[in-house]
Amino acid sequence: MFVNFFIRRPVFTSVCAISIFLLGVISIPTLPTTQYPEISPTQIIVTSNYVGASAEVVETTVTSILERQINGIEGIKYMTSSSSNDGTSTITVTFDASRDKDIAAIDIQNRISLAEPQLPDAVKQTGVTVNKQSNNILLGMGLYSENKEFNNVFLSKYADLYIADAMKRIKGISEARILGEHRYAMRLWLDPNKLATRNLNTDDVVDALNEQNLQVGVG
Repeated sequence: MFVNFFIRRPVFTSVCAISIFLLGVISIPTLPTTQYPEISPTQIIVTSNYVGASAEVVETTVTSILERQINGIEGIKYMTSSSSNDGTSTITVTFDASRDKDIAAIDIQNRISLAEPQLPDAVKQTGVTVNKQSNNILLGMGLYSENKEFNNVFLSKYADLYIADAMKRIKGISEARILGEHRYAMRLWLDPNKLATRNLNTDDVVDALNEQNLQVGVG
């Protein structure tokens, strides 16, 4: 019956079609447009580095502690994490697409502040970083020495000092990350018998190392 009404009245049907067309043309300039609309879920990346620690140690002393605090924030869809043997802990928190990135980052930063007293001192010194961008990689670049004059540790340090920061200043790039980063570090093995003869313990050794590695601004 509804279709027959328009079939028997072609003039009325034509007027309605033209009216709808004109309304659409008039409304086009007022429609919101975005060149690259945000259609992917909101992601916040939490990274920290525990220099010299294995993946298992990073998982138990850093990643799991941060995950317990971050879990339960409003709007979280799911959360993934990884702990690597270079001491890096990465937690990816995915929210609903409607969740504001700035508010989500603030909520996570507040939770991290509660967890910081439980983190190792080495992690507190380097800090925990909260980034508001997708974890997807746009471009990968390889750095190598043609004559094998420099090892991987030197190349990693060079990229950290001279390449990563320069790339971050390029318009449109929010983060430049060094995958498989190597850092200069020293691992010490203590002899418990010699420590006992000098009435020392591991805390005394750690305190002595910290005193010899202070960076103080002069002037």
